[in-house]
Amino acid sequence: MVVRRDMARSRREFLRDTTIAVALLPHAACARPTPTHSSLELPVVIATWDHGLELCAVAQKVLGGGGDLLDALERGVNVVEDDPTVVSVGFNGLPNEDGVVQLDASIMDGRTHNAGAVGALEGIKNPISVARKVMERTKHVLLVGAGALAFAKRAGFKEQDLMSPEARATWASGKHEDFWRDSHDTVGCIGLDANGNLATAVSTSGLAGKLAGRVGDSPLIGAGNYCDNDVGGAVATGIGELAIKNSVSFAIVERMRAGLDPTRACEEILERVLRKHPEARTDPTAMLAVIAMNKAGEVGAAMLRGTGFRYALVRGTKTAPALYDVKPTIGRG
Repeated sequence: MVVRRDMARSRREFLRDTTIAVALLPHAACARPTPTHSSLELPVVIATWDHGLELCAVAQKVLGGGGDLLDALERGVNVVEDDPTVVSVGFNGLPNEDGVVQLDASIMDGRTHNAGAVGALEGIKNPISVARKVMERTKHVLLVGAGALAFAKRAGFKEQDLMSPEARATWASGKHEDFWRDSHDTVGCIGLDANGNLATAVSTSGLAGKLAGRVGDSPLIGAGNYCDNDVGGAVATGIGELAIKNSVSFAIVERMRAGLDPTRACEEILERVLRKHPEARTDPTAMLAVIAMNKAGEVGAAMLRGTGFRYALVRGTKTAPALYDVKPTIGRG
C-alpha cells in the first residue's frame, strides 16, 4: 500500500510539474504549426494582375523542365517587362514628371534569404534581371539611379530608349494624364518549387507622373515583397507609399508565421493599414493589393477597395494558369 501511495503521488507530481512547465513556455513555442497540406500539387506560382497569366505560364515551363526557381520567376517577369502593351512595367513603362521612365525591381531567394534590387533605373528594360545580378554579384541589396545604370552596363545590359514612338507621342501631346492615370499595376510573383523552396520577385515603373527620383515599394525588401523559406512569401501592388509605411509584405509573412492562413494574413494587414491610415477609407486613389503563399502552397490575396484586381495562379506542370478575382476590404460585411 505504501508503494501504491508513493506511485500515485509521483504521478500527481509529474502532471503538476508538466502543467507548470508548459504554462511557462514562450507563446511562440506553443503556437499552432502551419498545416502541411501535402496534397497540394507543386510547383506553384502566383502573380499579380491579368498579365500574371503569361508570367505563370513561362515560370511553369521553366520549373516543369527542371529549371531553377529564380530562373523561372525572372523569365516570367521578363515577359511582362518586354511587353509594350503593359504600360506599367519595363519597356513602355509609365514616365515620371519629366517624361522619363525610371524602373524599380527586386528579387528575394527564400533558400538563402538574400535579395537584390534596383530603384529609379533608366534605360534598361529588364530591371528584375539587374536586381538579380545585384544579389548574386555584389554584397549590396539596393542600387539606385546612375549607380544602378552603371552597374547594369558593366554587367552586360544594353541601354535603350524605354518609350516607344507611340508612347512618346502620347506624352508630347499632353494627353498622358488621361492615358496613364489609373495605370500602376506592378507585376509581382511568388514561387514555390517541387522541393519546397520559395522566392519572390517584383518589377514596375511606379506611379505615372511621379517626382523624378521617387522610389516606390517594389525595390524595398519587406515592403514590395518578402519571403522566408520556413514560412512563405508576400508581394504588394498599388500605392507604394502605403506598402512602405506599413512594411506590408514582411508583416503578412509574420502573420503566417504566427499560424494565419494566407488569405487571413493578407486581410489582417490591410485592416491594420486602414487603422493606421483612416484617410485611406475615403481616398479613392488609395489602392493597395497583396498576394501571399505559405510553405504548404496555400495562397491568398486581399485588396483595399474597388474592383478589377485579380491574380494568376498555376499549380503543377500540366494545368494551365487561371485568374481569380479578389474582393475589397473596404465595404466587406
